[in-house]
Amino acid sequence: MIETLLQQLQRAGNPLIDGDRATFVWHGDGDPPVLIGDFTGWAASPLALDSREPGVYAVEVTLPRDAYVEYCFIRHFRESTHDTDINERAPDPYNPRVIWNGVKGINHYATMPDFVFSSLTMRGAGVARGKISEHDLFGGHTLGNTHRKVFLYHPPVDAPVPLVIVWDGTDYLERASLNIIVDNLIAQGRIRPIALALIENAGGGRFAEYAMNEATATYARRILLPYAKKHLRLLDEDAQPGCHGVLGASMGGLMALYTGLRAPDIFGQVVSQSGAFFIDPDRETMLIDDLIRLAPLAPLKIWQDTGTLEWLLDGNRTMHTLLTERGYDVRYHEFAGGHNYTMWSQTVGRALESVYGVGDAAVTP
Repeated sequence: MIETLLQQLQRAGNPLIDGDRATFVWHGDGDPPVLIGDFTGWAASPLALDSREPGVYAVEVTLPRDAYVEYCFIRHFRESTHDTDINERAPDPYNPRVIWNGVKGINHYATMPDFVFSSLTMRGAGVARGKISEHDLFGGHTLGNTHRKVFLYHPPVDAPVPLVIVWDGTDYLERASLNIIVDNLIAQGRIRPIALALIENAGGGRFAEYAMNEATATYARRILLPYAKKHLRLLDEDAQPGCHGVLGASMGGLMALYTGLRAPDIFGQVVSQSGAFFIDPDRETMLIDDLIRLAPLAPLKIWQDTGTLEWLLDGNRTMHTLLTERGYDVRYHEFAGGHNYTMWSQTVGRALESVYGVGDAAVTP
């Protein structure tokens, strides 16, 4: 007996996946909601659901077989706004897999057949645990407020280590399990031990602080790094120029690259995840573009990644071309996913191995 679409939904859950095809199904009375997600640019291209059976609506989406996607159903969608979180979200009762989107809503998520979660986000058996300490750091006149919360990760070693400053640090700690990833990488001998300074963002002032802000770069080298030296055993950047690093995603990814370009003698290792390189180069350039083109070539080691299902893909490809044509040492990676901490947690281990790998060890998944 052939199953109806509703029976398939009740048995297998949402979405129904067959190879590279995901069928998103809605069952209910009244008009169906629209579907938005990583694969629609969220509010940019909402998908209407077609009637398939009485009270059952669906739409099919072709996705990479190794994709991770987040989505939601939206009622009363208004094309006049891109802030989908103020619209009415309709929970998907056939998909219990949910995750906070970091702003104002809960997304459902799904994985395609070939997607495999990284084992680095789960602490391995017998892995030594680095210590996390919480600090309230004075920001002087370089930040939008006078104090900022900072978490310091103390690696489980006694020798001096490089420091990696992490923009949006509390998100990387709470949503990407960065400390666990670093513990595992150190234990597996895949990276040299590193320390982390994970600084919280400015909330509503985040965009301004991370938009290639010279005051933020100054804060990193003149306030945050000296403070970290008082609590961590760090390498001396005067003796080993460029030994420290900087990491961030989205606007933080933009700020990470900018920080490295402005202080390569200190922060010589850069990890930029889904960097917000969003200005159309055919119409105008960003300050960071001119810095790359016109300033002396800086001795940086750069990791750059981005999702094939996110709106920043073209900007990151353009930035990668600009960096490589200028002669920078950059490793570039595209993943089958969107703009979220789940995907950044999947790739940040490879990123750290790229810039802080032991010897000539190859970067592994």
